Amino acid sequence: MDNAHQHRSSADVTVVASAAHGLGDFIRLQGGDPDSVFGNVGLNPELLADPTLHLPLTGFCGAFEEASRQTHNDNFGLDFGRQFKPANIGLLGYIALSSPTLGDAFCTMSRLFAGHQQNTLMRLRDEGSVCRLEYQILHCAIQHKRQDAEMTMAAFTNLARHALGNRWAPEQVLFEHLRPEGWHKHSKFFDAPVLFGQPRNAMIFKRSCLERPMPDKDGLLLQLLSATMQRNLPVIDSKTSLADSVRREIQQALDHEDLNLKLIAGRLNLTSWTLQRRLNELSLTFTSLVDDVRWNIACNKLTQSSLPISELAVQLGFSEVSAFSRAFSRTHGMSPRQWRQSRPVWSPL
Repeated sequence: MDNAHQHRSSADVTVVASAAHGLGDFIRLQGGDPDSVFGNVGLNPELLADPTLHLPLTGFCGAFEEASRQTHNDNFGLDFGRQFKPANIGLLGYIALSSPTLGDAFCTMSRLFAGHQQNTLMRLRDEGSVCRLEYQILHCAIQHKRQDAEMTMAAFTNLARHALGNRWAPEQVLFEHLRPEGWHKHSKFFDAPVLFGQPRNAMIFKRSCLERPMPDKDGLLLQLLSATMQRNLPVIDSKTSLADSVRREIQQALDHEDLNLKLIAGRLNLTSWTLQRRLNELSLTFTSLVDDVRWNIACNKLTQSSLPISELAVQLGFSEVSAFSRAFSRTHGMSPRQWRQSRPVWSPL
């Protein structure tokens, strides 16, 4: 399914260059050639020298995947994240370090994350006695993102340990991708059960952790940095950006029992009528956008993993696998199983 005409160019989706701080040196340390890695994914190494510049998110993720292949280190992203200090994140990292508590740090990072990395979900969910910090790249053009996910979850863990101590461990860590051969390394670093093949990348921890003060809290610095970061947030009032925002909210709400126009409009602070009118101006419908998001995820999961089709159906909001199979067949001319068999599953090495 070709949706290139419906989405912004992959080059328009960016991440701040500070997220790759020290990447070239780390590639060398692992026995790789950074020039070869960056060249193979079309990433200009000069952009990495200025932490305030923006990199194409496709090139950023591609660099980690390519580095994993060239260095023959299947856990490259995890290893990079293990040594990645919170301050290296850049402006967003200093905002977190200056926050009053760990909870404030995660909440502020989630609110401002679009200014650091676009088309990406970072969300803190309160689930009673525990909290869930979720992370997921939503851009459909980026299919190979295991190394980025492991690097990011390791970096989030380092931030938590900055406040809670080096021996702190979450209750559980979840990853979208399938379990790699070297999964024992993940369990050792996080010191917690690590589950793979999950709907989203997430770190689950006790809610009481949010109350821990940040060691370097600084109210004035936080105010100044947050104001700067706020100015970096992408403008979302254009028609194209509205469609992207709707797709993003749909993807985040696929597992919601009542995924409908009213729910998504509310998340965008719009009335249902206003959202419907603005979509009509783009010759789009809410139903077409839901289908667009569902089928992009379905094709990605069918190609990139061996996730059971029954579980994929649930993740996409279908009550029965038969309903998912019928809908997929109508759109793609073959069943999900046939579609998967017609395309080789990608391997990281």
